[in-house]
Formats: sequence, C-alpha cells, structure tokens
Amino acid sequence: MKNNTIRHAMLAFTLAFTTCAATAQEPVRIGVISSITGPIAFVGISHKNSLALLPAKIGGSDVSYIFYDDASDPTQTVRLVKKLLTEDKIDALLGPSGSPNAIAAIPFVAAATTPMLAVVGTQAAVLPMDDQKHWVFKTTQNDNIMAQTLVEHMVKAGVKTVGFIGYSDSYGESWYKTMAPLLEKQNIRITANERYSRADSSVTGQSTKLYAAKPDVVFVAGVGAGAALPAIQLRGMGYKGAVYQTYGSASPDFIKVGGKAVEGTIMSASPMLVLPDIPDSSPSKKVATQYVVAYQKMYGSTPPTFGAAFYDGGLLLQNAIPTALKQGKPGTKEFRSALRDALEATKDLVVSQGVYNMTPQDHSGFDQRGSVLVTIKDGKFRLLDD
Repeated sequence: MKNNTIRHAMLAFTLAFTTCAATAQEPVRIGVISSITGPIAFVGISHKNSLALLPAKIGGSDVSYIFYDDASDPTQTVRLVKKLLTEDKIDALLGPSGSPNAIAAIPFVAAATTPMLAVVGTQAAVLPMDDQKHWVFKTTQNDNIMAQTLVEHMVKAGVKTVGFIGYSDSYGESWYKTMAPLLEKQNIRITANERYSRADSSVTGQSTKLYAAKPDVVFVAGVGAGAALPAIQLRGMGYKGAVYQTYGSASPDFIKVGGKAVEGTIMSASPMLVLPDIPDSSPSKKVATQYVVAYQKMYGSTPPTFGAAFYDGGLLLQNAIPTALKQGKPGTKEFRSALRDALEATKDLVVSQGVYNMTPQDHSGFDQRGSVLVTIKDGKFRLLDD
C-alpha cells in the first residue's frame, strides 16, 4: 500500500513537471551592445545605466537582457552581433552606442531577420529605406528634424554663409548631406567643409581654414567633448560668429571641456535636455521626468540625453512585444517578424524625447515635437527663447 502511494506521488510529480516543461515559454531575449569603454564611453555608460531601468517582464513574458561592451570599436560590434545572433539567439538588438558601429551591424541583423533598435544619431541607420534597413529602427530624432530647426534659426538671424566641420565618419557625413540641401534651399552658402577624427586632440589646421573662409556662422557635427574642439580653437583665433552644434554635443563633458568657448552655442536637442524650461503641456515632459527621477534615484546624477535614447528604445519594446507575443513564441522567426511589424506600427507613443509615429518609410518616427532650440548660458543648457 505504501509503495503504491509513493509510485502515485512520483507519477503525479512527473506529470506536473512534464506539463510545466511543455507549457513553459522561453524568455524574450534582448541583446544589448553598449560602448562602456573606449572613445564613446561617455555615451555608452548612460546606455548601460539605463538598462537597469528596463522591465524584467513584458506582456506576461520574462525578458532576458544579454549585455556586451564593444569598446567603441565597430569591428568588435560586428563580432558581438554575430555572437548574439548565433549563440545567444536574441529576438532583438538594443544598441549599439555609436553611429559607425550601428552601420556596421545592419547587414548582419538583416540577414538574421532580427529587429535592431539603434540608439544612435545618424539617420543613415534608417535612411534611405531598403531591404536591410527594413529591420532597423532608430530611437533618436532623424538629422533632418533637428537640422530644420537649426536652419530656421539661421534664416531668422540673417545668416548668409556657413563654415562646416564634422567627424570624418558616418556621423559627420550624414549631417553634411542633411544640412547642405537645406542651406542651399535658403540661399545660404557653405564656404568651408572640413573633417576631423573622433580621436583627434587638435583641429588647428581645419580651424585655420574655417577662420580664413570668414563664414557668418560655423556648424559643428561632433559628439560630446570632441564637439567642443573647433569652438575652442576658433574662439582662440578671435572668431566672433555664432557656433551651431548638433544634439551630439548635448553632454556635460561638452560644457566642461569647452568652458567659456562654448557659451552661447546654439543647438537643436530633445526637450529632455532643458526639462525645467519645458512647459508642462509638452507631451514628453511627464515621461522624461519619470526617467530622470528614476535614473537620479539609482545613480545620484542626471542622465544625459544619450541615455534617454536607450530608455526610449526600451519603451518601444514594451509597446511592441505584447502584440508580437500573439503571433509567435520568443526564439522563433515568427516572433521576430511580428516584433518588427509591431515596431513599425507604433503610433502616438509618447517617450522621453518626443512622440513616435513609425511608418514603413520612417523608422525613427519623431516629428518637430522632439526638437527644441538650446543654448549654453552661464555653463548650463537652457532653452533658447528667441
């Protein structure tokens, strides 16, 4: 009798275990590549920090985040992307941190039919749309949205000539290709076109040529502290014109390194950069405030807007994953395809930097609500009120 009871108990346990194993669902696996070391660590660290604010469960499914540091090296990015796709079997990629890194990853995520949420600036990650970029979404505003804001300000200021200096990579080239036609349309002439490397510690030669061209204003397409170099050297030469910057310079390091040379800088950036100056009626202010408060509570510091790009990527996934789960199980091609479709169908999703409305042609989805004019006054980013 006792033996029968034991056998029955063991059978019940076996059946229960088998049933659970049969019904258990694999977690959604999100690959994360950030540059927490190397030249763009000032961007990647905020991405890594923001990862801790993303949920461990979405739509009733567990979520596993698999993190790697690519050391700011596009070659390393490609190696890690291949590892995430083939070994870790990810359902989506969140990252990488740098524009060249993201461009290098695109062919591989597309071949694996796996969505990538690129947390980078360059619109070359999603434009022009093609079969590969069909699988890529960008969590920041496209260059043309931000550029239009800047050009409109130049027109109002009566600018007739611009000196351009930007990074000698996809970030600088994308900005030049965006700005040049917008300026030409307004009869504003580019009098100099210079490039420099992210690793450069001096741009004396390029700045000398810019100064000699005597432009009304100078436009810099750089990132973080590196974006301050042209301003420092131009001001040292006595250049008096306004200096415009991209949202890539929206970093405390830019102000710290640039000092007085970057006072009065004009840039377009997400409203989050000047959150206290943004009216409560702004659709993104509530979400941005929630992100900033959570980040400050965890790390004791205010996040740069770079971190917001990562956080908003997480919000995109939170919005899309529940829909994709209705079409397929995590770990399957059907799920990845459904997730891509759900991301592309995103409508009126308010995030910390603006509002997403994706379309098959626009995988960034921001409009002018994601762009404000910012200046630097007394060593702080402030909303430009003119």
